[in-house]
Amino acid sequence: MHPAARTRTTFRAGPTPVPQPRPRRLRSLIDADALRVLHRAARVLLDDLPDLTDRLLAVLREQEPAYRTALENDHAGTWQEVYRSLRHSVTSLLDPRGTREAAHRCTWRIGVARAEQGLPLDAVLHAFRLGGSLVWQRLVEETTRSEPEDVRLLVHVATDVWNFVDEHCTLVADAYRQAERQLAWRRENRVRLLAAALLDGTSRIADLPETAERLCLPEHGRYVVVAIAGGPPHDLPAGGCAYRHSGADVDHGIVLVGDEGNGKADRDPLAALALTADTPAGCRIGVGSAVTGLAAVGDARRLADLALSICPPEGGTVRLTEHLPEALVVSCPDLGATLTERVLGPLLRLEPADRDVLLDTLVAWFACEGSAQRAGERLYCHRNTVLNRLRRCEQLIGRSLARPHDVVEIGLALTARRVPRG
Repeated sequence: MHPAARTRTTFRAGPTPVPQPRPRRLRSLIDADALRVLHRAARVLLDDLPDLTDRLLAVLREQEPAYRTALENDHAGTWQEVYRSLRHSVTSLLDPRGTREAAHRCTWRIGVARAEQGLPLDAVLHAFRLGGSLVWQRLVEETTRSEPEDVRLLVHVATDVWNFVDEHCTLVADAYRQAERQLAWRRENRVRLLAAALLDGTSRIADLPETAERLCLPEHGRYVVVAIAGGPPHDLPAGGCAYRHSGADVDHGIVLVGDEGNGKADRDPLAALALTADTPAGCRIGVGSAVTGLAAVGDARRLADLALSICPPEGGTVRLTEHLPEALVVSCPDLGATLTERVLGPLLRLEPADRDVLLDTLVAWFACEGSAQRAGERLYCHRNTVLNRLRRCEQLIGRSLARPHDVVEIGLALTARRVPRG
């Protein structure tokens, strides 16, 4: 026999069996039957939506304390929300494409509304999953009641039903979180506006209770305002006794130093702020004097700014109560300049080297409380040299360091010359 003939004979005698996939037509028929069963049950659910809504609310009342509170506060509104959500869920089973956008809008509105009401997101997601579970349960119940032999076909559409539930859980979570971010921004912005008005002294009396609540500060407490500029941020005390308001060039801290409501005694402002001589390099801090009540915080801010203006450029901390003479001349720079010229003018017009020696001597004498001995030690010269320089100063400016009135004028003039001018 020819080899080719043998090959053909062998092939015909024993072909290898190959598994055949289920015909596409059969698969399509199964899907069509499953959809028919699904649609039949869904139409029954549409007619029974009020009862379905009541069943879901009963489950939520039992399992979700947050919804229990919502039902107590607004039963009708909560019922309508659940009813609309279930209606979109069931109609989406009948016409997924035609109802998709409306169902999405409904779910998005629920997420936003529940965020605004402060209902926990976990509770909202649980409600959606319970709703999906209840719809599926009712589909099975209805099919079992009307056509028990068709229940097996629902398996073929189960994935579609639960995909719908997962899609809307994701959607309601996105809506909730976006609304939550917007609400947080609005709250923060409202706090900033209230604090800015408080510091500017433009707060309305009617806004003070809300300001106190949002800043966590008592309306009738004792306050100090701190002005901070330059250098790294300086911490304010934690625990609800301070609020920091950031500005373009200067930050302001509103610090509670005494609460009339609970009888707490005033604390030292610097101690309350944990401010020490170790102020960060380049950081300037001005601490105003205390005022009573949030309504007076605008005045306290102006005092803090005044203290800040006295700070040397290289940095430091200035308590206004310890620098009142400087504050007086800085608060009216034109008068300070006039005083400096009137009192120290002849001295200031000397040659720079001569002028600086005499000015340094005057400053050292004031710093040493009128002691020529200690001023000499500071200036590395004999006390008699100090006294000779002081006499020359008296002759130039026409004032005596033995007369209290003249001493006050000279001291203020030196201060006005030393402190920075705005």
